[in-house]
Amino acid sequence: AARGFSIEMAGGADLSELNLAGANLAKADFSSAKLAGTNLSGANLSRAKFFRADLSQADLSRAILFKANLSQADMAGANLNGADLTGAFLIRANLSGATLLQACMKGANLGQASLFRAKLVGAVLSQASFFKADLSEADLSEANLEGANLQEAVLERTNLRSANAANANFCFATLLRTNLENAVLDNCAVYGTSL
Repeated sequence: AARGFSIEMAGGADLSELNLAGANLAKADFSSAKLAGTNLSGANLSRAKFFRADLSQADLSRAILFKANLSQADMAGANLNGADLTGAFLIRANLSGATLLQACMKGANLGQASLFRAKLVGAVLSQASFFKADLSEADLSEANLEGANLQEAVLERTNLRSANAANANFCFATLLRTNLENAVLDNCAVYGTSL
């Protein structure tokens, strides 16, 4: 799949539409690279750098992105179903319309990220930080948000049906028209929250 591919030349490169499925690209530097529509499904991208990379419409399903740096990356419409983003950095990343069904984002940092209309059904988001993130119209039904930081986040029209948000921090968050049906909200911090 990645025959003749040199990770030394990846930064800033145009790798759009390539098939890199299952490739071992751990610690590779894809900063500012164009990976729109690229197939990275099942790839090992642990600790890889995607700072300001274009991953729009990319297939990252089941990819291992453990502690990867995806800060300011454009991941609009990307497929991250079943991906492992444990401890990943997604600060100011654009995940609008992305699908992250059953993804593991435990301890990930999504501060100021845009997850507008993202689908995170059944995702593991425990201990993740969504500080000042936009989760408007996102679907987090049945997601595990235990201990997550949603301080100052926008959750307008967000679906949190049957989500576990025990011990989460919602201080100063906006939860207008948010679906909280059957959500677990035990011991949540809600000071200054707009409901």
